Amino acid sequence: MMPSYTNDYIAGILRNTRTIAMVGASGNEMRPSYFAMKYLLDHGFKVVPINPGLAGKEILGQKVYGALKDVPGPVDMVDIFRSPDAAPGIVKDALAEKERFGLKTIWMQLGVVNEVAAQMARAAGLNVVMDRCPKIEYGRLSGEIGWMGVNRRVIDNRKPATFSKGGSLNRG
Repeated sequence: MMPSYTNDYIAGILRNTRTIAMVGASGNEMRPSYFAMKYLLDHGFKVVPINPGLAGKEILGQKVYGALKDVPGPVDMVDIFRSPDAAPGIVKDALAEKERFGLKTIWMQLGVVNEVAAQMARAAGLNVVMDRCPKIEYGRLSGEIGWMGVNRRVIDNRKPATFSKGGSLNRG
């Protein structure tokens, strides 16, 4: 069963996120983490890729780190692009850096649901999202996915709304 979140909850997280540490980022342009990272970078987020096999290299012009402990802060969100069984260990590592990062959110990607990891993060006072993609949620809330009638059940020729991290959806 997919966890349920209100639009306000998701929008609030996205508005208050500037820097995302993406654990499981890939340099392979065919991987979902690669195009999610590209989209988020293109929409004003700073994305810090975490991949031990690519540490010291670059993905999309961003320096890759081998572990969360190696990332200079701040980091608002840790985005987990790994299997559900890896999530508790990643959350444990993220919680060790919580104060240094100013961490606010643990986000688990599509297909990543781990209640143990979620409870650890909630107990530490963090926002938690599971089984969702920030790229998709940003596009959905901004209206980009709704353009041409998708997700709105209305076909029109208006430009998509742009998501304002300042607080509202603006048409531009």
